Amino acid sequence: MTIVIEKMLPGHWEHVRAIYVEGIATGHATFETEGPDWGRWDASHLSCCRLVALEGVRVEGFAALSPVSARKVYAGVAEVSVYVGAEFRGHGTGRALLEALIRESETSGMWTLQAGIFPENAASVALHRACGFREVGRRERIGKHGGLWRDTVLLERRSEIVGTV
Repeated sequence: MTIVIEKMLPGHWEHVRAIYVEGIATGHATFETEGPDWGRWDASHLSCCRLVALEGVRVEGFAALSPVSARKVYAGVAEVSVYVGAEFRGHGTGRALLEALIRESETSGMWTLQAGIFPENAASVALHRACGFREVGRRERIGKHGGLWRDTVLLERRSEIVGTV
């Protein structure tokens, strides 16, 4: 079947949360240790730029943006989240989601997308690079995860459409 990218609806939440929990279980997707409830997740993500990848009615993955700051000057800068269900990884779902998220972000006026990724998550780093992100640096010992200090690779993508003038 073909992957279809659609706007995430509240009805997708239980599937989205399950995929997020699968990501948590890898130990290389997020500093979070448990899946949030809908209210907490909804409040921490922008209302625009929430997407799901569907195969039929099955949610394969999701992508969304979070604000990096409440300050007006950063209104066009957002943090990227892309998660793909374990059984769908390696089949192009992540790329389809990230490419659609980039398009949607530019339509919504975003000029910079950033991603903080554990360096051990080589597939995610490679995906972001393939979609036009560049490595800005490495944030060493930025936070503890499972009692251990972890680094993240900071990547960003500047729009060639928004904020060029």
